[in-house]
Amino acid sequence: MSACIASAPEGIRRQTDGDGGGGDFGVDPQATASSTSAGLPSADPHALLGADPTHGPFNGGQRVLLHGNGFSSRVRVWFGDVEVDPSAIVPIDPSRVQVVAPPGAAGPVELVAQNGDDTSTRRALPGGYVYDALYASPSSGPISGGTTIELIGQGTRWDATTIARIDQKPCTSLAVEGPTRLVCTVPRGTPGAKTIAVTTGGETILLLDGYTYEDSTNGYKGGLSGAPLAGRLRVLVYNNFTGDPIPGARVVVGSSLTSAIIGEADASGVAVFEDASLDAPRTVTVAATCHSPISFVDVPVDTATVYLDPVLTPACGASGDPPPPVGGKVGTAGVIDGELVWDESLDPGGAAWSNVPTPQRETERQVAYVFTTGSDPLATFKLPSAIQAITPTTPGDLGHGFTMYLAPGNRSLYALAGLEDRSVVPPRFTAYAMGIVRGIPALPGEVTRDVFVRMNQPLDHALAMDVTAPTKGPKGPDRIQANVSLMIGNDGFATLPIGAQSPLIPFDGRLTFVGVPPLTRDLLGASYHSSARAVTGQAGLTPLSVVGRILSTTTSEPVRVGDFVGVPTLETPAQNRAWDGAHLATTFSAGAPVDLSVYDIASGNGLIRWTIAVPAGSHAIEVPDIRQLGIDNGAIPPGPITLGVYGARIDGFDYGKLVYRQLTPQGMAAYSLDSFSAHL
Repeated sequence: MSACIASAPEGIRRQTDGDGGGGDFGVDPQATASSTSAGLPSADPHALLGADPTHGPFNGGQRVLLHGNGFSSRVRVWFGDVEVDPSAIVPIDPSRVQVVAPPGAAGPVELVAQNGDDTSTRRALPGGYVYDALYASPSSGPISGGTTIELIGQGTRWDATTIARIDQKPCTSLAVEGPTRLVCTVPRGTPGAKTIAVTTGGETILLLDGYTYEDSTNGYKGGLSGAPLAGRLRVLVYNNFTGDPIPGARVVVGSSLTSAIIGEADASGVAVFEDASLDAPRTVTVAATCHSPISFVDVPVDTATVYLDPVLTPACGASGDPPPPVGGKVGTAGVIDGELVWDESLDPGGAAWSNVPTPQRETERQVAYVFTTGSDPLATFKLPSAIQAITPTTPGDLGHGFTMYLAPGNRSLYALAGLEDRSVVPPRFTAYAMGIVRGIPALPGEVTRDVFVRMNQPLDHALAMDVTAPTKGPKGPDRIQANVSLMIGNDGFATLPIGAQSPLIPFDGRLTFVGVPPLTRDLLGASYHSSARAVTGQAGLTPLSVVGRILSTTTSEPVRVGDFVGVPTLETPAQNRAWDGAHLATTFSAGAPVDLSVYDIASGNGLIRWTIAVPAGSHAIEVPDIRQLGIDNGAIPPGPITLGVYGARIDGFDYGKLVYRQLTPQGMAAYSLDSFSAHL
C-alpha cells in the first residue's frame, strides 16, 4: 500500500551565492542567522529554513509563516512557479515572513524567497510546502459525530471501493459523488484535530489535522439518505448531545398508529423494518423517554439518521447530571497572539494609521477590533467592549498586539479599524480599514503566535440593493430589515458595521450600503452576502419572511431582492383551539415556492419540542399521536402549546438528502415564519 502524507521533506537545500538585498529592518542579518538556526553557515546571510504549517489545502488561502534568515521588507515569495501577491506578504523581521498560500496542485512544491529584484538573495527550499490532495468542508463538528461533510479531492480517482476514515474510524456512511467528491457522515470522536484517511485500492491519502472535533452547532448532521424506499427502512437513533445510541426508542413508520409499523431501536440505536408495503414514501416518527420527538413526513429513502434532544428536567436527570450542550465542550481554549500591522510598519516611509481619518472631536478616537468569522450571515454587528480596543498606542513588535481565546479548531480572523465615539448612545463606530487572515490553528491549551493581520483593505465601496417587498398581510410583516455581510469562502461570515436599513412596507426601491471592501487581495474568493428580512414591528417579530442568501462579487450592479417566501397560515388547529395531536394543515400566501415546511411544536415552558418536517408548501398532513405510545416525558404534555411554522426555500434542495441544518434558518436560503397558539 502506498501512502501520500502531508508533511515536509527532510532535505533542505541552501544556496550560498552571495550577500545582498537585506538588512533594511535595522537588524544585522548575520547576527539573526546565528541566533535563529544552529548550524547555518555563518558565511551565508540568507536562508529559507521552513514553513509553519508545512501543508495546507490545494485551494490555498491558508496563513503560512516562513522561517529563515535575511528577509527584507521587500521580500518576494514563490510556491512552486506561483508568486505570492505582495499584498498577501507580511515581512515580520529578518527571520520571519507571513504569507497567504496561493492555490496549487496537490503534492510538494518548492518554496522560494528573494529580496526584491536582487537574485543574489534568492533561496529555495525543495518540497518546503505540501498541497494536500483533499480537504473537508466543513472541517469541524461536535464530538457526538453525525456531521455530514464533503471531502473534496484533486487528481483523485475515488470509486465504489473507496473507504474514508476520521481518526482511524470509518465514516458512519459514505457516498461517492464522483472521482473527486465524497460525502461522509463523521463518526463519534474525541476533542481535537484528527487525521482523515481515504483509501482506494492500494493507495491511501492522509490529511493530517483534517477534521476537528469541537463544541459546534453547525447542523451538518443527521437527516435522510440512501436509496429509494423499496421494502426496507433503517432508522438510526442517537442522543443529540452525546452521540450515544438510544436503545428502546420507539420508531413509528406511518401516519396513524392504527395502521403504522412500530418498532424499537436496539442496543446500538438501530431499528430495521422489512415489509413489502414500504415501497412508497412513508412518515417516520421517533420518540423516546426523556427526549423530544421528531417526524419526517413522506420519507422517500431507506435511511433516516435521527438525533433527539434530551429533555432537561429534574424528572429526566435522576440518573445523573444533565448532559452538556452540543456533545460536550473541548476543555481548554486555544490562544492566539498576534498583531495588527499597517503598511507603514512594513515601509518606514508610510504614515501611521493612514487609512483611518484623524479624529475631529475630543470624544472620538482611532480604534481597531479583532473578530472571528461566524456561522450566521444575518448577525448584526456588535461593538466589543472598550477594553478590547486596539489603538495607535497599543504596543507590539511590528504593529499593535492582541490576544484572543478561542475554541479549538481552524480559525479565520478579521479586524476592523476606524473612528469610535462612546460618548453617544448607542456608541458609534465607523470602520474605514479591514484586514483578514485565514487558516489559523487554535489548539487546546496552546498558544499560536506570530499571527499578523495586515490592515490594507479599504472599506470604501458601496453596495446597492433593489428590494421588492412582499405584500403586507393583516398581521404583518410591515417593514424591511436589510443588511450586508461578507462570506469568506468556507470559513464563515464577517459582519460589518454598516448598519441595517428598515423602510416600511409597501416598499419597492433601492437601499445603499456604504462601507464594504473591494474583493481583492486577501478577500479574493470572498462574496458579498445580501439579505433582507420582512418583519413585524421594530423588534422584528413574526410574521416574517427572510431572503437570507444572495451572493455577489461586484458592487458595480445592484443586488435584486424579491423572492420572499409567502407567510404561513395555520388552518388546523385553529388559533387558540384544541389540537388532536395528529392533524396539521397550513397554507402559504403568494411568494416564492416552498421546498420544505417545518413545524416546531413546543409545550408551554418549551422543555419538550416536537419537530415535524414536511416536503413542499401548503399541505394537510397526519402524524401519529405519540401520546398513545405511553412514553414518559417524550411527548408534548397536555396544556398550552406554541406552533411555529416555517416555510423554506433551499438552494438545490433534495428531500431525500435532508440534513438537520436545513430544519433551521441557518440552512435555508429564504424562509417565512409565524407562530400560533393552541392547547393539547
